Amino acid sequence: MPVMVITGTGTEVGKTVVTAAVAAAALAAGRSVAVLKAAQTGVRPDEPGDAEEVARLAGAVTTAELARYPEPLAPATAARRAGRAPVRPHEVAERAAELAAGHDLVLVEGAGGLLVRFDAAGGTLADAAALLSAPVLVVAPAGLGTLNATELTVRELRGRGLEAAGVVIGSWPGEPDLAARCNLLDLPDVTGVPLLGAVPAGAGALDPAAFRTSARDWLAPRLEGRWDAGAFRAREAP
Repeated sequence: MPVMVITGTGTEVGKTVVTAAVAAAALAAGRSVAVLKAAQTGVRPDEPGDAEEVARLAGAVTTAELARYPEPLAPATAARRAGRAPVRPHEVAERAAELAAGHDLVLVEGAGGLLVRFDAAGGTLADAAALLSAPVLVVAPAGLGTLNATELTVRELRGRGLEAAGVVIGSWPGEPDLAARCNLLDLPDVTGVPLLGAVPAGAGALDPAAFRTSARDWLAPRLEGRWDAGAFRAREAP
């Protein structure tokens, strides 16, 4: 099944921009793409959500959203406070499978980290990935503290028998500090999975045409890009 799940080590790590970059690279390679936002929180009904932001940046993707809750909280909490039905992992898997029937690639973007709860029963994005037997791409921050959170996320995936496709740095600074530069070497070492890209800080503010032109330069060939981890490390690592 052509589905990839995209999670982060936490909130505000660049998941949506990375999702847009992966979508843009796949579109440039001639693939049809759908983007599913399982649970959108912190956005009013009349505001564009993360899936719409992916479409704005990446181009002609099919977008879908299972539920939207107004408060910027974990999906289970936001659903409870809004008095609305929660999203459940089987619903995420079913909708992704429907989209996969008509697209070459379906990207399922989570909310927050891997184990953020969708419902009171404890259902998570990891459970949806298991139902889909889908690889999971981990988006991580560049700097100090990322090693622990990223390793824990990958360990959890392995413990559940899920495939960690690799790690993408969601916001690579223009002037990286020593910790960020060391993490280019340390992230693959501590996680045991490849570094598959580094999206520059501020990429989401680019003109969409510039974003689409550049997206493949930020991602490794496995993600339909042309980013070279070795060359990047040679230039950026200490």
